Amino acid sequence: MGVSEWRNWSGSVIAHPTVIARPRDEVELAAIVRTATQVRVTGAGHSFMPLCETTGTLVSLEDMAGDLIVAADRQSVDAPAGWSLKRLTAALWAQGLSLPNQGDVNPQSLGGALATGTHGTGLELSSLAALARSFRLVLADGSIVNCDQTAEPDLFEAQRLSLGLLGIATRARIAVIPALHLEERIEQRPLAEVLDHLPALAAATRHMEFFLFPYAGSVTLKTLHPTAAAELAEEEGDDRVFQACCDLAAAAPRSVPMIQRTLARLTRSSRRAGPAWRIFPSERTVRFEEMEYELPVANAVAALHEALELVRTKRMPLIFPFEFRMVAGDDIWLSPFHAGPCASISVHQYAPMPWSDHFAALEAVFRAHGGRPHWAKRHTLTSADVRALYPMAEAFGQVRKRVDPQGKFMNGHLHQLFGFSL
Repeated sequence: MGVSEWRNWSGSVIAHPTVIARPRDEVELAAIVRTATQVRVTGAGHSFMPLCETTGTLVSLEDMAGDLIVAADRQSVDAPAGWSLKRLTAALWAQGLSLPNQGDVNPQSLGGALATGTHGTGLELSSLAALARSFRLVLADGSIVNCDQTAEPDLFEAQRLSLGLLGIATRARIAVIPALHLEERIEQRPLAEVLDHLPALAAATRHMEFFLFPYAGSVTLKTLHPTAAAELAEEEGDDRVFQACCDLAAAAPRSVPMIQRTLARLTRSSRRAGPAWRIFPSERTVRFEEMEYELPVANAVAALHEALELVRTKRMPLIFPFEFRMVAGDDIWLSPFHAGPCASISVHQYAPMPWSDHFAALEAVFRAHGGRPHWAKRHTLTSADVRALYPMAEAFGQVRKRVDPQGKFMNGHLHQLFGFSL
């Protein structure tokens, strides 16, 4: 039994590592890894799966020294992997740069976001992992290696989305764009209207997503458009009403349909604009569990309808709305987007409320429609599933075994997924 305790953001994953190490530089990190028997790395703890769980050494890179280095052509930057996305994007903005896309929260570490395929929304915009151009890694034996498309190309391909199985990334070079201002528009639309015009909406907007309460007939449509630098006043988010609604739902689960319909009616149209790094993320103070599946675009609407019908038929007390996004395809070995553009459907539940049985029933729907889960969000994949869903899983396993033959970066959950490569 370890002597420390670590919990993820939602509180559902609890680890007892022997030590939580906070190296200050690469030399110290290499020594920690070299002498450890089992190692995992943590960022902000926003993974809902036990990716960081360990009874060995848990490493945080928060105290690692490092600076942002902008390439001469200003098309990429070399950044510390332990930096949060919030810190990274603020530093980029100071240099007149932006990330091409972001998700809706920003406390995750850069390394963790890349390693799990964190993404935003946009039919022509890939996950953050697709931005990676090179990595600097501390391997299981404490050696340090740089990899990109020409130096250690197989290691680079596997590391682009690695779940931390190959080593500890200390730095990553990622693609960037000139500083981007965005205008956010939020409005209520009928569900049928949005689904009927979904291809046109996705094509007409750089970023489009919608939030749908299963027991309401409308959706909250959110679009982001590039805009001039002039800023509009930003409205401060306030989760106190939603927190109270979640607490009421936990006390009286049968009230969820009524609460959802009320919340949908209370949603008002809004508009704000500003630097992209401030507009992309939203504050998330109400704790939840999450499952997310990436589905072929052609199957997404049918899957959504079936999932909604299941929620209503079984009267599932899921107080959070579904979230629907679009993501471009990529060629990353372990990316759930490797087979082409996807629609991303996320299901959330208030953390104190039961979620596992509801998620399992909905997961079966998404799997039946060709879905692949977000690695960091709730799923029940096995090694057999990984090999069936990912044609390059064996190639990834070969790289993993070469650089970590003793499985130092494995844990119980990852053994369940990648035990075939031991």
